[in-house]
Amino acid sequence: MKSAVETLNPTRVRLSIEVPFEELKDSLDAAYKKINQQVTVKGFRKGKIPARVIDQRFGRGAVLEEAVNDALPKFYTDAVNEAEIDVLGQPEVDITELKDGETLNFTAEVDVRPAIEIPDYSGIEVEVDAVEVSDEDVDKAVTELRERFASTSPVERAAEDGDVITIDLEAKVEGEVLEDGVASGVSYTIGSGELLDGIDDAVKGLEAGGEATFTSELKGGSAAGKEAEVTVKVTQVAARELPELDDEFAQLASEFDTLEELRADSRKRLENMKQYDQATQAQERVLEKLLELVEVPVPEKLLEDEINTRKHNLEHHQLGQMGLDLEKYLEIQGKTAEEFDTETKDAAVKGIKTQFVLDELVKREKLNVNQEELTEHLMRRAASSGMSPDQFAQAVVEGGQVPLLVGEVARGKALAVVVEAATVKDTNGEVVDLEDDEDETAETVETVEAASEDAPAEAEEKTEG
Repeated sequence: MKSAVETLNPTRVRLSIEVPFEELKDSLDAAYKKINQQVTVKGFRKGKIPARVIDQRFGRGAVLEEAVNDALPKFYTDAVNEAEIDVLGQPEVDITELKDGETLNFTAEVDVRPAIEIPDYSGIEVEVDAVEVSDEDVDKAVTELRERFASTSPVERAAEDGDVITIDLEAKVEGEVLEDGVASGVSYTIGSGELLDGIDDAVKGLEAGGEATFTSELKGGSAAGKEAEVTVKVTQVAARELPELDDEFAQLASEFDTLEELRADSRKRLENMKQYDQATQAQERVLEKLLELVEVPVPEKLLEDEINTRKHNLEHHQLGQMGLDLEKYLEIQGKTAEEFDTETKDAAVKGIKTQFVLDELVKREKLNVNQEELTEHLMRRAASSGMSPDQFAQAVVEGGQVPLLVGEVARGKALAVVVEAATVKDTNGEVVDLEDDEDETAETVETVEAASEDAPAEAEEKTEG
């Protein structure tokens, strides 16, 4: 076999492959054997029909077609390995010449991972928010904790903001009561925004036994997105009573003995959260700067497939679960179809570029993923999927997705290398040290996933294919 590679553009090549006919012998033998098992000829036992009889009865062309179909994948793979190219997706194959007993010539056009030059990234500088926790932040956190321990008691007065009311609901669309539009004994805190738009104004001022009707767009159910006439009846009004903010509350709501200790712990928790947010912000901004430094050609077919995948997942999975279609979603978001298409394309391009650049860094920095890192990532992914680690691991193995998880962790480690080399300052001009973060790898993996979304899996599946 002889092969040659022609570069069509930075992300696509054409392989020209010439195969001497004798190298088709194994595939021809297999073709005759397969046809032998599929047909019957009077006078011959099944599986014992001579080749010349098969040629006479069914045509040599049928045998050649079967043999070529069997042989092409092997010759294509050999040519790819010989040329040492990193292919993406399936090739477009064209048989240019097939002479029985002489030669088989064919071409294969396929997308390839582009060659990427990673420049010196040690000069990257980014600015992030400073970690500052004010007394007001602590007050808000303690107040939220206090509200979780609030008690309620029925009152004989009109409902006000913050009251917990018990209500019955009935929704009509075009005058017809919906089958799933009736609910009784619903508990609702006025002002929480957890039910329908307009309900707060409708119930405020009503006492137990009071009733009101208002219109609202339904957020879920069989008539999601439609305007409904909603009747609400208040059956009870209860006032919320917050516990006194003192040492006794601290002992009730936490493991601390004093309110001062509780506030100190709340401040520390807020600082930790802001440090996590700061680290994530640093990683996102370093990644943005890195992508700006690198020129990354994007294969057209890969981009087209990625855009279609994102749209399909949004329409048929995310929006479907919310009872929305794309048109309604765009209306809620205040976007035109053109704006949505542009945003989807930009996100897909960024995802593909992120994978290509970080994969190149993985090779350049010779980064490996150990079993502990893979296990930690698997458990985190399992938690986010709502599956147990064992169930998720089984699904990953059965789906042949282990290389994808390894790739995700490796890219996270690659980004961590770049972040470590970058200069990160906060808005106060102070240098931020991110090296002490024990969860740095997990955080960078999350950052890469957020940037890439489905692109890494899509591209890697194509590579494997």
